[in-house]
Parts: sequence; C-alpha cells; structure tokens
Amino acid sequence: MMAIACSLCDPRDATVIANTWPGQGLLGRWAQRLTELRIDVDLSGRDIQREFDALYDRIRTNHRTRDAMQPLPLHLHGLVFRLREADGEYFVYAIDPQRNRIVAYTVFNRLVEVDRRTDRHLRAPHTKVVDGYRRMGIASAIYRWWLDSGRSLMTGARQSAGAHGLWMALARDYELAAARIDTHKRVQQLPLPPPPGFFNALDTRLVLVGRDCRLADFMQHAAWGG
Repeated sequence: MMAIACSLCDPRDATVIANTWPGQGLLGRWAQRLTELRIDVDLSGRDIQREFDALYDRIRTNHRTRDAMQPLPLHLHGLVFRLREADGEYFVYAIDPQRNRIVAYTVFNRLVEVDRRTDRHLRAPHTKVVDGYRRMGIASAIYRWWLDSGRSLMTGARQSAGAHGLWMALARDYELAAARIDTHKRVQQLPLPPPPGFFNALDTRLVLVGRDCRLADFMQHAAWGG
C-alpha cells in the first residue's frame, strides 16, 4: 500500500450542483457560476459493460497485469477493489465477485499540461460506472480513498455533470481551490470567487486538496489577470 504523503509516491443538473456547494454568501453564488464550467462530457456509456468485459479478459490473461494489482481496503456493497500503477498513473477497478465482472473503473491520469514539480502532486481522475451500479457511491469512495491518502486532485479539461456534482459534494470535506495553468505549465491559485465566465477557459481548473496537504506545495498565488 502506498504511504501517505502530499506528493505522489513512486511505488445533474445545475440545480443539484449548486445545492451541493458547501458554503453560503459569495461562495454560494460562486457555485452557480461554476455551472458554467466545461461540463460537456457524455459518460452515458451504453457499451461500458462490453468495454469492461473485454478489459477484464485482458487482465485475467495477462499475468503481469494481474500480478501487479493490489487490493484496496474499500468496503462498499460487497464489491472488491483492485489498484494498478503504471508510468505514474493509477488504475482502480471495482469488481462484482458475484458476477465476476468489472463494474466501475477509475484512472488517475497524469496532467501533461503541468510542469514536473506539479506532476508529483496532482492527478486528474476519470471514472466510468456501468448501469445498475451508478448512484452507489463508488466514485466517491475511490476519490475519498485517494484524498485521505494525502494526495490531491485536479479536474481535466472536461467534466461530466455528474463528476462536477461529485466534486461539489466532496468540497464539503476537502479544501477546494480554483487554479489556472500558466504558459510555463505552473499552477496558479486564483482568488475566490473568480469573474463570471472564467471557467470557460481550458487553462482553468478546480483542485481538491488531500488530507494534510498544502496548496503551497504545488501552487503559486496569482491575482486575476496576473
């Protein structure tokens, strides 16, 4: 199991989103502005189960991949969770042992947009869940495991509406920050709330800070327009 550290180890709508914002006043109003974020990813996934079945077959027939998977101490609806790391990216599989199938999959991607220093601290999560297993808290459990392990998350260039709502829910328990990636691939912390329409830009992101981590470890302060 990976050690707790602030740096990475080597080893549905708009109404729902706004109502899950953890603050009031200015921050509450900012939540409504956040619905302008680039929420245009369609993860409905009619063929997700077929994709997962093919993935599971590859895992079972590739002994190197199979042997590299570690159990995760997550207990949710009888599911079994496995972790694999490759080239600095982390893959979590939720398996239903009764059906012998992968039913959810999360990858913590490296961000090619950031510099090497920031790469040690941030990953962008992406999750797919098959029909029949959604709204069971699978993605939330996986993200909480990651954040509680002392590692932080950054949104990618796109988010689904469901993923954005999940981030707002997690912001009740973890520090949420706004950020911009500058032309030198450095991550700059932005004041809250940012101006309307700010999150339409591809270089603006959200960050969830892991337990016992500091924004100063991987962020620089920057005033709007600086």
